[in-house]
Amino acid sequence: MSEPHDPNVLSQTTSEQEPEMNEASEKPTYRRGIKSFVIRAGRLTKGQQGALDRQWSIMGLELTDGPIVPSEVFGRDSHVVLEIGYGMGQSLVQMAQAAPDKDFIGVEVHLPGVGSLLNLAEETGVTNLRTYKDDAIEVLKLIPDNSIDTVQLFFPDPWHKKKHHKRRIVQPEFADTLRRILKDGGVFHMATDWENYAEHMMEVMEAQSGYENIVGKDQYVPRPEHRPLTKFEKRGENKGHGVWDLMFKKI
Repeated sequence: MSEPHDPNVLSQTTSEQEPEMNEASEKPTYRRGIKSFVIRAGRLTKGQQGALDRQWSIMGLELTDGPIVPSEVFGRDSHVVLEIGYGMGQSLVQMAQAAPDKDFIGVEVHLPGVGSLLNLAEETGVTNLRTYKDDAIEVLKLIPDNSIDTVQLFFPDPWHKKKHHKRRIVQPEFADTLRRILKDGGVFHMATDWENYAEHMMEVMEAQSGYENIVGKDQYVPRPEHRPLTKFEKRGENKGHGVWDLMFKKI
């Protein structure tokens, strides 16, 4: 998802579920429901498979490992970034490489994308990065309260047809779940190249309690320097296409 929509690259996001409250934990649990991603067949390249073989035991995180504590995963206390749906991983690896003082956790359901991320991380010597190859809704259940500094959601599937808008991942229930895992003052950063989806994101987040738009009500932020400009985004800009960034802080 970090790379805007190239027809040859599958952009993945997480599945949306309807939440139920678990009385014991007071945290939302989820029934299997509407998914906001579609898994299509994709072959692993030799490089991707090799990276999975070599690096998964080092950088891979498994649902079966249970709840995680980021400081234990990385062996230090740091600013922790969680990216949901990183596509082929180029942007996430770039960010991890550029910020060695931060730690990054990626979530992606598309196996070639996971292999690509691990291959790039290996090539660049990045060590402050871990990844799940699972549905983000399942991963979010394992993230402790108040443990993440930044959540990133870049170029999710826009489900541009009106009848499919219910499949969009940015919904009130999803925002509630992210607020649980964010630290006080933590930021949910979204980006999309579909204006209608940007408007949808803004409407959902401005109505959500416990968040504040960091640049003022109904305002979009200029592209932050830490979010890499992908080749697909550059191509879109050259054609006059817009990109919208939104950043909401937990209050």
